[in-house]
Amino acid sequence: MALSGGLGVGLYALLICGLWLAAHSFGVPRTLHGHFLGAFIAVALMLGVLWAFGWGVGEPLASRMPGGLARVLPPGLFAAGIYLLLAVPLQEFSAGSLLLYFAFPTVLAALLEYAPPGPRLGWQDVIVLGALGCAVEYGWLQWSLPQPGMGNMPKFMLTDVALYLYVVQRRLPGIGFDLRLRRRDLVIGTREWLLFAPLGIGLGLALGFLAFHPRLPAAGRFFGTGLVTFIFVALPEELFFRGLLQNLLETRLPRRGALVLAAAIFGLSHYIHGAIFNWRYVILAAIAGFFYGRAWRSERRVGASAITHTLVDTVWVTWFLAH
Repeated sequence: MALSGGLGVGLYALLICGLWLAAHSFGVPRTLHGHFLGAFIAVALMLGVLWAFGWGVGEPLASRMPGGLARVLPPGLFAAGIYLLLAVPLQEFSAGSLLLYFAFPTVLAALLEYAPPGPRLGWQDVIVLGALGCAVEYGWLQWSLPQPGMGNMPKFMLTDVALYLYVVQRRLPGIGFDLRLRRRDLVIGTREWLLFAPLGIGLGLALGFLAFHPRLPAAGRFFGTGLVTFIFVALPEELFFRGLLQNLLETRLPRRGALVLAAAIFGLSHYIHGAIFNWRYVILAAIAGFFYGRAWRSERRVGASAITHTLVDTVWVTWFLAH
């Protein structure tokens, strides 16, 4: 256990160094006009929580955490702390925004604490997952951080909140959020990408959603794109749509039905891509979501579907992003 914990801490430190280099490669410090350090500390803290859950602290924490108010307050206090780290250095602090960041996760935690759902998908889950999804989709918390380059911060923070709500409070089995990746995760994730790629690329080109750009990207930039995509896009979305949504849908529907419905909802969540409803993006995202769901379902591991998701998005933005 000590060896595993030490490895986890070491890999986390390497990851933080990699993110520091990737941020500078993408010019993030310039975007934040000299206020990069506070944002980076916030990211390191959020990633630390994500990493800790991925290395197995969730179950021990759930068994030791006292009930009642002591279990309700942590996600709100955490979110408020993240807001202060982001807003104060930028001189954009607002008491109303601080209250929102504290209250939103606290209300969701209180719902699960004082009206706990049963083992199957319940109305409480619909409210909690709906609120989390809408908060990300419609930027309920993002407006408090208008600085360019911070668009994904609330989404990343809410990923930590979702982990706490469903691992520590709800204690939902079968989520599969384990960052101790196995060779099988890579095999399954790559397999599902290879199955999706001909269909997704062919249909995307036919619909005019994709445009091929033959180029040889710099290795560092390509790796940076993959790393940022895995952490800030694939892991949050796969936790939500596969580890939580598809997982809970399977308690009410056959496995294939849960897979299709989760993929359809995932596709619809991409309806905004530009100024109008983008039906091409919805269709392609739903098809991709089907293969992400297959990757997760193979051994119920978010890491496998996150690898598929990362490969799809990294190849897309590198060679097929239409301008």
